[in-house]
This record gives sequence, C-alpha cells and structure tokens, in this order.
Amino acid sequence: MTYADFSGREIVKALRTKRYVPVSRTESHVKLRYEHPETGEVRAVTVPLVDADQISQDTYRSIAAQCGAKEFEKWVD
Repeated sequence: MTYADFSGREIVKALRTKRYVPVSRTESHVKLRYEHPETGEVRAVTVPLVDADQISQDTYRSIAAQCGAKEFEKWVD
C-alpha cells in the first residue's frame, strides 16, 4: 500500500489555515467545515487522526476530493 507523506494532524493543521473549522471529533476522526465567504458554498471533510506519520494514498485522495482540490499537495503547501 502506498502512503502519503502527511499525517492526519498535519492535514488538519493545513486545512485550518485554509479557513476550515473543526466541528466535531469522534474517536480517531476530526470533522471540519468550510463555508465560502462569498458564495456560501459549504464543504465538509473528515480526517483520520491515526498514530502513524502517514496515511494511505486512498484516504489522502478522499480528503482531497472532499475539499474539492485536484492537486492537494500544492494546495496544502
């Protein structure tokens, strides 16, 4: 299995800089919400907070899709 170079905590931190706000946490997952200031579009994303330093590439792609990002690595930087 291929892994991304970001941990769940790093992804949450990056999303918070992009105006995503944590709305809930259940066990090992954090749910974040973003509302576009001009259009009112709402996006919700769930990020796993596992003990590992890396998450699976499939989970990474799922997070990117939930955020609407096509090139998630560039967007996170």
